[in-house]
Amino acid sequence: MISKGCEQCAKGGKMVIFVYGYCDQRDCFYCPLGENRKNVTDVYANERKVEEDEDIIREAERMSAMGSSITGGEPQEVMDRTTRYISLLKDEFGDDHHIHLYTGITGGRENMRRLAEAGLDEIRFHPPLEQWGELHGTEWEEILYIAREEGITPAFEIPGIRPETEFLEFIDEGAAEFCNVNEFEMSHGNFRRMQEEGYELREGHMSAVESGREEILDVMGDHEKVYFCTSVFKDAAQHRRRLKRMARNVRRPFDEITDDGTLVYGKATVDPGRFEELGVPEEYYTVKSEHVEVAWWLLEEMVGEGDIERGEIVEQYPTVDGTVVERTPVA
Repeated sequence: MISKGCEQCAKGGKMVIFVYGYCDQRDCFYCPLGENRKNVTDVYANERKVEEDEDIIREAERMSAMGSSITGGEPQEVMDRTTRYISLLKDEFGDDHHIHLYTGITGGRENMRRLAEAGLDEIRFHPPLEQWGELHGTEWEEILYIAREEGITPAFEIPGIRPETEFLEFIDEGAAEFCNVNEFEMSHGNFRRMQEEGYELREGHMSAVESGREEILDVMGDHEKVYFCTSVFKDAAQHRRRLKRMARNVRRPFDEITDDGTLVYGKATVDPGRFEELGVPEEYYTVKSEHVEVAWWLLEEMVGEGDIERGEIVEQYPTVDGTVVERTPVA
């Protein structure tokens, strides 16, 4: 069973809004946040740093976002900010713009009411690891019912550290709608701490660790409302498809979109008049302040025929910062 939020994410259609880098749960050795996001008050929409609310709308339009996910740090620590962004997105894109929120605290009825009034569709709780298996009869059980009463779909989203049947019980009892289990991963933000806890990368994987994956699947994988999200899927499906959505929106006629969602074009430091002399159609190049950007295949052809001396093929992300992935000289 895949929720609407996960369905949109799988299509690359979810914008990720990072609202706050601080979190009260300071002992989570597996926290993946890097230094640029941990313990900061900055806001990001995908990779775009948000300076004003309109930046969030621009980023959503840049990727033709179907919905958004709110994350941190802890979004419930900045409720005014979090609810403002939810309302902003709903006002701009309507009720079909599905919004879910990740949280590591319960928050209480007042927070659930405020989130519901702002338009939040779904909330995914991540209880502290040390409480797994002992959540019944606590505020974690209560908040599931409170969220549903306020009109928000309650669910769990947990790291794949070990199997825990209590999450299945909450689903069967009607308290939680589903449970997502994310494959346990190492990142730049948690690599050292994960190693200190005895975890190592699985052979042949860039981020997935040696953990109880098979045991988790054996115990929890057959439940129709449990979804195991692999590290490969998150990279190949979610991230790349989101980049492709962006690339289709921002590409110029001569940009090529790769399978990874990056853009490829040629670059030459040459007098733009040379392109006019050669009769190159305007749709195949654009003039910048100190260089010309052109279809990569045309650049290769022009250099090969001696029409211009040299250039380079550039591959970059379609994000606002336009991070360059690779530069290949052509001479």
